[in-house]
Amino acid sequence: MNAEDMKKDELKLIEELSNAYGASGFEDEVVAVARRYAAGLGEISEDCLRNLYIRRRENRGGLPVVQLDAHTDEVSFMVQAVKPNGCIRFITLGGWVNDTIPAHRVLVRNADGEYLPGIVAAKPPHFMTEAEKNKPLDVSDMEIDVGATSRDEAINEFHLRVGEPIVPDVKFEYNAARDLMIGKAFDCRLGCASVITTLRMLAGEKLNVDVVGALAVQEEMGLRGATVTAQNVKPDIAIVFEGCPADDTVVDDYMIQTAIKKGPMLRYIDKAMITNPRYQRFALDLAAKLGIPAQAAVRSGGSTNGAPLHLSNGGVPVIVMGLPVRYIHTHYGIASYCDCENAARLAVEIIKRLDEKTIKSF
Repeated sequence: MNAEDMKKDELKLIEELSNAYGASGFEDEVVAVARRYAAGLGEISEDCLRNLYIRRRENRGGLPVVQLDAHTDEVSFMVQAVKPNGCIRFITLGGWVNDTIPAHRVLVRNADGEYLPGIVAAKPPHFMTEAEKNKPLDVSDMEIDVGATSRDEAINEFHLRVGEPIVPDVKFEYNAARDLMIGKAFDCRLGCASVITTLRMLAGEKLNVDVVGALAVQEEMGLRGATVTAQNVKPDIAIVFEGCPADDTVVDDYMIQTAIKKGPMLRYIDKAMITNPRYQRFALDLAAKLGIPAQAAVRSGGSTNGAPLHLSNGGVPVIVMGLPVRYIHTHYGIASYCDCENAARLAVEIIKRLDEKTIKSF
């Protein structure tokens, strides 16, 4: 496959992953897409949480294990109750800013497994008191309207029920002239694509390590899936791919460390992990040596699956390759394909240079 065909195939992978419905705890569609694109790369398996494991076909056993991580869930919602007027009261799954939630389309799964279109609504200003207008918006002030006129109709005709997932209603778009992707769930479907792309690029390579891709569930709900994947894979070293918030539109120029089109962002620290400084330096120096665009950042908030991974198996060197996404944790994200491409390139070059001695040096 030539470079142009490979890019088309990778973009199709990202599109299908982005469009798949994967609320936390309900990642089945995402797993199905990943399984299809990972076919032929090696042994594919799942655990009872629906974490997906891709064990590289060329693994020999008895070698240090590299875990490639990304998460399959997206920030989303869940049906909490059906109101007398037929609208849905809901809760958030993952970290939303409340002001960004209303006036967007969503898809609500019903008891038949059908995803119904709905609108996130709040009281119109015409009916608000002055106190309500000045009050911070809370999720309890919102409802999702699928068009039902009563609770009875919503339950018996629309087949709505408590506990069903709700996801943003957004379709992936790619502008080739500007290398810009717009879509939902780039946190962390871009990471899932990067895991599969890295394994594809390593196919047939003789390595001094065994490699396992692990796509984890429920990251947005407290890094739960990776806590389990770490126990099952027992990595000696790991690379975490994560859709991370781009800062190039929200901070002063001198503070920009996660811009789109500037390569993956490798963080030194976040709320839950101080990155192994020797491994971090190894990765950044290698990127500079090979001319692969990369960024370094010091983050004061956020966390990734690196947190449970680096505390597993007696302590594991972990780096996080952040794929910059503008407006993360909203319905829409903006990202660049070139950042995904460079993240996979860098991951491949790192893995090719890993062996037991190098890993122990970290």
